[in-house]
Amino acid sequence: MMINSNNGYILEAEGLHKSFGGGSATEHVLRGLDLRVGAGEFLAVMGPSGCGKSTLLHLLGLMSGPDEGSVIIDGRDTTGLGERGRAELRRRKIGFVFQRFNLISVLSGYDNIALSLRIRGLDSGRTDELLRAMGVEDVAGKKPSQMSIGQQQRLAVARAIAHKPDILLADEPTGSLDSENAENLLELLSKANRQDGQTIVMITHSPMVAGAAGRIVHMKDGRITNENH
Repeated sequence: MMINSNNGYILEAEGLHKSFGGGSATEHVLRGLDLRVGAGEFLAVMGPSGCGKSTLLHLLGLMSGPDEGSVIIDGRDTTGLGERGRAELRRRKIGFVFQRFNLISVLSGYDNIALSLRIRGLDSGRTDELLRAMGVEDVAGKKPSQMSIGQQQRLAVARAIAHKPDILLADEPTGSLDSENAENLLELLSKANRQDGQTIVMITHSPMVAGAAGRIVHMKDGRITNENH
């Protein structure tokens, strides 16, 4: 599953700039940010609200493009890729875990996972295996509104790792969880990293949550300022 690029980095950001608005209302969110993530690494990105963490994750996940700079995935410079090219790379290489899970409300637990596999052209037959592995086989036929927060959480992780992405991006994944469910989610992410070799980039403002990662970098004013190992 995990593929090393020639320099050992699976994910690189070089000189990223990103602004929103225009004229006097322009907001400069990222200001020449550089970041390198090794294949199989579990990285936490910390920083105060408004420092650009979520914007960084959106750029790393190819959900939008930078104004300047480049994102390199597994040795491939994504600069100049159109939406179709970015979408194809996302489907093959990247999984997302969001704070609010973003499960499809009209679909059952089973179909939330199966659809994620089908749209990538993969066999949905391993859906039952994933439900069992996450301990949520009992919600296979339920819609998200009929599940507890903990069940939704586990289902969201199952969906994110279903296609065995090389890179898993987690956007404040514990932000809406109580302490018990937060610990459970961090264990699920750590397991995906340890056992499956998935590269994880997680943004958080919590030192406790960041402690689950193998490396921590800090952001301030749109740049990486320092890091802890």
